[in-house]
Amino acid sequence: MTGGSAPKRKGSQFERDVVRYLRDHGFPDVERAYGAGRPADIGDLVGLPGICCEVKNHARLELASWVDEAERERINARQPYGVVIAKRRNKGAAQSYVVMTLESFTRLVTS
Repeated sequence: MTGGSAPKRKGSQFERDVVRYLRDHGFPDVERAYGAGRPADIGDLVGLPGICCEVKNHARLELASWVDEAERERINARQPYGVVIAKRRNKGAAQSYVVMTLESFTRLVTS
């Protein structure tokens, strides 16, 4: 099979969908970050000022581990906020969940 595993292809397609949505809605510089999994992983997307994004397209939501991952990558990326963008089953990118810690949310809305 060419192009990688089916889950990897689904994840890559969802990242492209999220990038397209964000570009169409006021973030022209957002793009996929390549090199996921490296020791200094900085998230799945770049070009969102102040935000490190972890993009997930899985059958099961694993919010705790995903938010922890986004926080580690936020530190690597030296960004103030880390978020998870999680695909909702049978929904497009616009209906995805955006998840962050309450601590990050509080800092975001009071800054």
